[in-house]
Amino acid sequence: MRIGKQEQAYTAIATSDAESITVRGLDLCDELIGRIGFTDYFWLLVLGEKPSEAQRQMMDACLVAIAEHGLVPSVQAARMTLAAGPDAWQGAMAAGLLGMGSVVAGSSEAAGLYLVEVVEKARAEGTDIEAAAIASLEEHKASRRKVAGLGHPQHSGGDPRADRLLAIADDLGISGTYIETLRILGKHATGIVGRPLPINVSGAIPACILDAGWPVQAVKAVPLLARAAGLSAHLFEEAQRSIGFIMSHQADLAIAYDGKPSRHKSAAE
Repeated sequence: MRIGKQEQAYTAIATSDAESITVRGLDLCDELIGRIGFTDYFWLLVLGEKPSEAQRQMMDACLVAIAEHGLVPSVQAARMTLAAGPDAWQGAMAAGLLGMGSVVAGSSEAAGLYLVEVVEKARAEGTDIEAAAIASLEEHKASRRKVAGLGHPQHSGGDPRADRLLAIADDLGISGTYIETLRILGKHATGIVGRPLPINVSGAIPACILDAGWPVQAVKAVPLLARAAGLSAHLFEEAQRSIGFIMSHQADLAIAYDGKPSRHKSAAE
């Protein structure tokens, strides 16, 4: 996104006056509160219209798939932050969300952009998606780049979350160009790159929601929203029975110092 000269000061999301609150053209109290589920509301807020039943079910499935993943670094950061500042849930939540980069959870955005790149490459070159995917994988191998949306350190035989999401997309009739592209990449990646590269959940999520009509520019919102729910569970548990300082202590034990010795220690030796 490029920030340039701004001439129009408008928002189409919400407004309010003394009598009412309007969100995306709907009255918050009369038409939304108690009348719409949160996934539908998320879709409405971002896109300005309610999702179809299939779109809602697909988004629901993706949010559930990525909400919780154990004591990953972002969760540890959040729990240790809360342990150090028990009154600052907002700081601990922020610490966890800030840790969602290109490796953990935020990788869905990279995979979504990659799928769009392959599809656009095929269209620009007037070739089919399979040829564009194979060429892209060969380029990745030559430059030793990681293939976004493929591979998993534990599930080398296939990520069960990805398999489930893709099956749901098939059942809902959502599967389209992006899921086709992802499956083609998954079909050829292992043979071209030379190591197991199954489709992972970070690849399945953008493929499914892009085919459902979600914009690639907002893909990262999905894991962020989902992980906020998982972080809420960890922070509540941290407040009840803290393990933040235990994790910190274990890090001290696990990491050895290999820097210069102090002058005092050198003299003693």
